[in-house]
Amino acid sequence: MSNQCLVLNGVFHAGSKDDAIAAAFETRSREALASMPAGLAKLPRQNVRLSPRALLGVEALRHMFDDDARAEARAPATNGRKLPPSLKQLVDELERAGKGVIMTMGKGGVGKTSVAAAIAVELARRGHPVSLSTTDPAAHVSWFIDDAPAGLKVGRIDAESETSAYRAEVMGEVGTKLDEQGRALLTEDLRSPCTEEVAVFRTFARTVAEGKNGFVVLDTAPTGHTILLLDAAEAYHREVLRQSSNMPESVRELLPRLRDPDFTRILLVTLPEATPVHEAARLQSDLARAEIRPFGWVINQSLAPVTTADSILRSRQANEHGYIAEVCDKLAKRVALVPWMSVPPTGSHFADHDDRRQRRVGRSRKKSGHPDHGEA
Repeated sequence: MSNQCLVLNGVFHAGSKDDAIAAAFETRSREALASMPAGLAKLPRQNVRLSPRALLGVEALRHMFDDDARAEARAPATNGRKLPPSLKQLVDELERAGKGVIMTMGKGGVGKTSVAAAIAVELARRGHPVSLSTTDPAAHVSWFIDDAPAGLKVGRIDAESETSAYRAEVMGEVGTKLDEQGRALLTEDLRSPCTEEVAVFRTFARTVAEGKNGFVVLDTAPTGHTILLLDAAEAYHREVLRQSSNMPESVRELLPRLRDPDFTRILLVTLPEATPVHEAARLQSDLARAEIRPFGWVINQSLAPVTTADSILRSRQANEHGYIAEVCDKLAKRVALVPWMSVPPTGSHFADHDDRRQRRVGRSRKKSGHPDHGEA
């Protein structure tokens, strides 16, 4: 096709190479672009700069293509409010149960996988047996584990292999009792897309059941896929109540386990931006209709705790405070905040970074003389 064009949104150029955060922000963008697939890299390209403001409303959209982004930038306003605690403190609370299921949910691209991996690694480092898995077809969870500690098992729900195993199971149990024509009809029936849904759902139920014996950390697919999975759980549960069946125990107990706050702890992951926060809020409402209550929220990749003199990044810090306050005041009783990091943390690096967060930020603020962004 000759009518394709690549639009790169949020392109950032540091105002000064002396600003460590701004320079790292630009470097991460350049590294991402350098790894772009060849098919995309050869397309005509249009860059859209990183906006210093939230692109909400007509007035903000009018400035989207302005050349001078820094003319709009403003310093973050503080009101003396403390930022939420670190993710490591949330892990302290999760650890007290000693076992169970921890699920990360939210909009695509907010960092559910990295948060799930960080929690799993930290729990394993503390000596717990942990199974880390994902329901996301993209299955990127292993990318975030660079040095798996003892006790951590990493896997994924592979739709193709699970479907093949389920077909073989059904043919072995039912097909042997049928004649040739019956087996042919059953084989055709098992080619239905519904077969994959059933197979994946049953595997999901088995994975959740493993929380009886240790920690299971599940990185879920983006919101839409997760809602479908929960809808399936409710449908199966109604079927169990309606009639006695040969459903596995893990399937029969799935919805009760997801509803049990002592067994399953759901974390809604968001960015401190309008769309991720509001989509997570809608997901929380959908969960409530299924009688499932999230354990807490994680605000990921926040610029609020970091120190930078770059006018665009400081303006974005100012924008974040309103969304952080909305989550803390209106949406969640328990919130953790993960700062933006110059190098995306993986494995054991995450906990080490989290330990240094306040000490490093505090020292840099004293040197720079900037306001304390540890307050919102």
